[in-house]
Amino acid sequence: TSIQQGETVSSRCDEVQGLIKRGCNMTFIENPLGQQDIVQNKSVTNRSKGLVALKPEEITQVQPQKVNLTLRSGEPQSFELKFKRAEDYPIDLYYLMDLSYSMKDDLENVKNLGTSLMEEMQKITSDFRIGFGSFVEKTVMPYISTTPAKLLNPCTGDQNCTSPFSYKNVLPLTSDGNMFNNLVGVQQISGNLDSPEGGFDAIMQVAVCGEQIGWRNVTRLLVFSTDAGFHFAGDGKLGGIVLPNDGKCHLENNVYTMSHYYDYPSIAHLVQKLSDNNIQTIFAVTGDFQPVYQVSSHQPLSVPFEEINLRFKLNETTNNHKLMLYVNLVNILRRNMFSFICTSFSTVFLQPQVHFNISITSKGCPNNGKPEIIKVRPLGFTEEVEITLNFICECDCHHQRIENSPDCHFGNGTYECGACRCKDGRVGRKCECSSNDVATEDMDRTCRKDNGTDICSNNGECVCGTCECKTRENPEERYSGQFCECDNFNCDRSGNKLCGGHGKCVCRKCVCDPMWNGTACDCSLDQSTCLAKNKQICNGRGRCECGTCKCDDPKFQGSTCEMCPTCPGVCAEHKDCVECRAFGTGEKKETCQKECSYFTLFKVKSREKLPQPNDGAYPIGHCKERDANDCWMYYTYSVTNNTENVVYVLEEPDCPTGPDIIPIVAGVVAGIVLIGLALLLIWKLLMIIHDRREFAKFEKEKMNAKWDTGENPIYKSAVTTVVNPKYEGK
Repeated sequence: TSIQQGETVSSRCDEVQGLIKRGCNMTFIENPLGQQDIVQNKSVTNRSKGLVALKPEEITQVQPQKVNLTLRSGEPQSFELKFKRAEDYPIDLYYLMDLSYSMKDDLENVKNLGTSLMEEMQKITSDFRIGFGSFVEKTVMPYISTTPAKLLNPCTGDQNCTSPFSYKNVLPLTSDGNMFNNLVGVQQISGNLDSPEGGFDAIMQVAVCGEQIGWRNVTRLLVFSTDAGFHFAGDGKLGGIVLPNDGKCHLENNVYTMSHYYDYPSIAHLVQKLSDNNIQTIFAVTGDFQPVYQVSSHQPLSVPFEEINLRFKLNETTNNHKLMLYVNLVNILRRNMFSFICTSFSTVFLQPQVHFNISITSKGCPNNGKPEIIKVRPLGFTEEVEITLNFICECDCHHQRIENSPDCHFGNGTYECGACRCKDGRVGRKCECSSNDVATEDMDRTCRKDNGTDICSNNGECVCGTCECKTRENPEERYSGQFCECDNFNCDRSGNKLCGGHGKCVCRKCVCDPMWNGTACDCSLDQSTCLAKNKQICNGRGRCECGTCKCDDPKFQGSTCEMCPTCPGVCAEHKDCVECRAFGTGEKKETCQKECSYFTLFKVKSREKLPQPNDGAYPIGHCKERDANDCWMYYTYSVTNNTENVVYVLEEPDCPTGPDIIPIVAGVVAGIVLIGLALLLIWKLLMIIHDRREFAKFEKEKMNAKWDTGENPIYKSAVTTVVNPKYEGK
């Protein structure tokens, strides 16, 4: 239903909300959903140590055991997986020891470690078996010396060492603890030439030689002790060994016989074999090599020891061990068709019940919709959850199809889900045409609008004399109409939304929702946005158009014509905020950010660059106010058509120029000096005049004296002159 003329049958497929939006009734919408069914859900075993012993197959640690999931593409199905580590659960532990010469000083500690292992494990479970093996290195150059004497005793001096070997299974798994202690205690050191050891060869054989090691279908632990690094894939080339490790068992009389033939295994290969055989490894290494063996990112089964001489306690060490989930794809299954998510991750050893949330999503319809089986299990455990996946590839209505239906032009198709699926060679909505007749000129004529040249408006194909419109990448965009002349995506837009987001695009024209108008449905008929605080429309100063006030007087602005930027008092009203925003001064400088963020501020360099009244379509008020420094601020205040407050301010206020101190001081000093000189000159002149007057007066009085000024009459000279009478003037 709701397929318009010209639309293809495939356009009926859409999301539920999209179909409802197009007018489809829920009763006609097929929307199959995935489901889940718990087939086997035996509860996890809840018992304490010391109760009646149960066989391993009688203990349940993973719940549920079988699940059927029905998946629809893209729809996740989730279920909860419960795991509880059963107490007193049987454990097999194999102890693998490095016997290279570098271990000589650590051998006693290692022997004690083996004994402690057995003692502590017996405290945890009553059904415990332990085994023992040792390793050194590949028995070829340059890893060991191949001279006959060194093959017998690889050690120097008077050291008595055993012959080098790659790996020995000294003691298969047994419950005889005394035998284990005795064998560990009598081990002798051997020797090799290089520093790294061949421990990975030994681990591979321990993992794949299940019969010789004696692994049971219980918890399997491998303790690997060494004080050196390891060789891995590629290192065998040094000894001329180029064949990759085949990952198979090669033990003869409990001795690895193919170390000279196969290369060391890679870490990934080792991880795979350990995982396949449910073996958890614990690396007991010296502190210097702890970083080397921290391969948890590659090997999720390993737990490194910090020091080899630490006393081993299983319940303490493995508390830090993380429970991982392993997905085993039993059938051939394309991994890219599934999304497998585990959203929970917890520590589990000897802890209460742990819950995992597992979500599986199908990304298509793999294997033609046939069921698939996957298995999920905790690493290191044999119990697993078997998940059967069923896929929804068709709607339920396909099962009610009517083959050779008369509704499909005399049985030329199958009527299913409300439409015809035509037989080969038949086309048309009702399968009414033969595929050989679809391109005749007579049929094309009925697909041309107004006898034009374009077939189906270039937006479709003429099939059986009827236009079938093209489909677009966006399923919400469709062509329609008798000639595909209509579409629902070429209407006017507003705010980058089709029909402003307030209407539907029908045949390239907007059909607006109630209370909306305009070619782009961008004109609101709601006048509540125009109501002012006084409950008047636009404060009685304008009219409400499309939800926005259009003020009658251009000097009034704002969303409800409440502002008048050019009215008296506006400049003083905004003065303090302009001052603090522009210059950081004034009464509101402390609360500027809180009180003065209602306008946008722009600074200009000169008064000529301030907006002028004729520059725009909205009023602009020019202001001149004094700031806190008694300077003149020049700014403009306006409200744009978008009701945005805008202020332009002169970046430098006009301040009165202060006196020039240097000229004033220099003038004062010069004036004082000049005045002093002038006073000195005046004083000098007065003194000269005074002296001249006194001298003239003296001269005048001298002239008027009555006595002889030639000689004082009372003056009597002190000299007496006597004439010699005999002096004759000769």
